[in-house]
Amino acid sequence: MSTSDVIYLVRHAKAGERRTWTDDDDVRPLSKHGWRQARAVSIRLAQKGASTIYSSPYVRCVQTVEPLAELIGTKVTVDDRLAEDRPFEPVLELLTEVDPGAVLCSHGDVIPATVEALVRRGMEVQSTVDWRKATVWVLRRKNGRVTKGKVWPPPT
Repeated sequence: MSTSDVIYLVRHAKAGERRTWTDDDDVRPLSKHGWRQARAVSIRLAQKGASTIYSSPYVRCVQTVEPLAELIGTKVTVDDRLAEDRPFEPVLELLTEVDPGAVLCSHGDVIPATVEALVRRGMEVQSTVDWRKATVWVLRRKNGRVTKGKVWPPPT
């Protein structure tokens, strides 16, 4: 018998401007608008049964999923495989390891590369592609393989 489950791949919410940020980029926090996006995304993910949370070590990613961690009573697990400028192959591996309902928060380079790799491996995209900040890719995994994906647009 086949089993099917869902994993959520979140692009971090809006952060302060990279070009005007003077500190290390990995500590650049969410903007006020980004915090509003993070709360809205977190409420929706909690309603959908989010279970465990993994994040890039970058502050803006951790902050994006912190409201969700509070809502569901868990902690954010930092995973370097989700960091900016990292290859997609380790993320594909992570997608096979996580429990159903897992939420993974990453960046605007890692997520498209990962989704495109999933498509090359046979994933059917069931929505218009969207890479904007605070988008959520809903990945359906069947027998350990991601077979379908659709994206929620960012909250308004």
